[in-house]
Amino acid sequence: MKTPPPLVMIHGLMGSLDFFQPAVHIREATVHTPHLPGYGSQQGTTPFTLEAQARAVLAYLRDHVDEPCWLLGHSVGGAIAMLAAAAEPERIRGMISVEGNFTLNDAFWCAKIAAMDDATWRAEHQSMVDDPVNWLRNSGIEPDSQRLEWARAILHNQPASTLQAMARAVVRETGSPDYLLKVRAVADRGAPICLLAGERSASSWDVPDWMRRVATADVIQPAAGHMMMLEEPKEFCRIVDAMIVGH
Repeated sequence: MKTPPPLVMIHGLMGSLDFFQPAVHIREATVHTPHLPGYGSQQGTTPFTLEAQARAVLAYLRDHVDEPCWLLGHSVGGAIAMLAAAAEPERIRGMISVEGNFTLNDAFWCAKIAAMDDATWRAEHQSMVDDPVNWLRNSGIEPDSQRLEWARAILHNQPASTLQAMARAVVRETGSPDYLLKVRAVADRGAPICLLAGERSASSWDVPDWMRRVATADVIQPAAGHMMMLEEPKEFCRIVDAMIVGH
């Protein structure tokens, strides 16, 4: 029987991606959901740049994955995944960008956080942590007991300082012309690149035309927004499975 390929899932500004148990629902890959530095079990002082996070992803691949993998990145994690693939393409079997950041137009929330002074951001962050129901509703998600449990896990997974430092890194680095040059290099190497967006948020995703042209799959998950794996996790996993099997 064919051994499922590894799938390494890189979380976005808020982590991680293990809350909905993707390893249980994704059947066509061996799932890894590492915390990036500054998050979860990896909290601590670290220089926050997307390049540094990409190096951390590559270190994880060297230590835990012994063959080329599928690399999935959600939101900010999509940018980190692209930088990792640009640096060591031989480690990548295929890419899945789940509304990953391509331009500053994708960084509207990061830009808002980055512009705040520290005290203002800490207060806003605390209000989200204290009221996960409102956080879900502001994201267009109707709360239920399971979603509320997951929202609490997501909101408590990293401190406010990590979020603001990462937001500033996103604005600084994805706004540089060098970033899209590296993404273009990943696309030009010919490994499969799959795009996945939520139906409600797809129109806001600023995917370059050339990326649309080279993408081997371009899928919209129905009845979901940017956090589609929180809204409809089984459908999200079904789509990811289909992307992997299709290649």
